[in-house]
Amino acid sequence: MTRINQVAAVVPAAGVGSRMQSACPKQYLSLNGETVLQHSVKALSQDPRITHIYIAVSADDPYFASQEFANSVQITRVTGGASRAASVQAGVAAAVADGYDWVAVHDAARPCLSATELSAVLDGALADPVGALLALPVADTLKRADSAQRSGATVARDGLWQALTPQVFRSRQLLTGLEQLGADNPQLTDEASVLEAIGQQPRLIQGKRSNIKITLPGDEQLAQLWLQATTRDS
Repeated sequence: MTRINQVAAVVPAAGVGSRMQSACPKQYLSLNGETVLQHSVKALSQDPRITHIYIAVSADDPYFASQEFANSVQITRVTGGASRAASVQAGVAAAVADGYDWVAVHDAARPCLSATELSAVLDGALADPVGALLALPVADTLKRADSAQRSGATVARDGLWQALTPQVFRSRQLLTGLEQLGADNPQLTDEASVLEAIGQQPRLIQGKRSNIKITLPGDEQLAQLWLQATTRDS
């Protein structure tokens, strides 16, 4: 059955997050009494157009079974792969099989997504022939390092954006791109890169700096402060 105007969310959550140097994968760290993954899933549930969330975890994940998601959106676990792209492919394939025309892919480690950001990227994507992603114009000065980790040049930041999530695309087009390019392709660092590789130009929707990705030690403290200081839009 095709679900008109309904969007499935895909959350790749099979990574181990080795850069965090934590006792458990970063998506299972606790923030304000809930795991990062629980916060991220709750954030995706803020828009009624998202009616199903596919969470891709590793086959031997010992943590997922204990997760409780307090929302009315249907949750389905799928088996992820060795790379982000492989996990996304597994989730998108499940969404296609269930009849969803659109997918919103969101990092498991982005717990601070606001309702206004989610609404804006869904609005932008569903009205665009290609799709859309949340992003931020680059504000900092960028340096290109040499092999000795010394600054060799300053990179012009005109026209540069930092990609965020969610990234929202037609499910069959994204799945076809992943299958054609290969989920182990090192150039596929996000979903927009898949569309770009097949000649498409996704729309950029400006997001918020609070929509941070927990990657390095200390990021979880910043995310916790954002969650404590802000009330998500309704």
